Amino acid sequence: MNRNTSTPGAATAPQAGSTAGTHPTPGKLLRLPAVEDRTGLRKSSVYAGMAAGTFPACVRLGARAVAWREAEISQWISERTSKAKP
Repeated sequence: MNRNTSTPGAATAPQAGSTAGTHPTPGKLLRLPAVEDRTGLRKSSVYAGMAAGTFPACVRLGARAVAWREAEISQWISERTSKAKP
């Protein structure tokens, strides 16, 4: 009798050094209050910037939830602060 302890259809962990099935780690997502804290902008300015194409687009999380990619917000801040330097 074969006593295989694995469950049929269960995923197995990839072996060390294996790249099959690996995906790049997604960056952190920021909700509106965090975006407001980091940028100093308020909701209306964030959405106006998105509409004008001068602010990163949001990512839809659900029917009534959105977030912004942290890397895109950080890049946007860096671009603004580098332009401000004399």
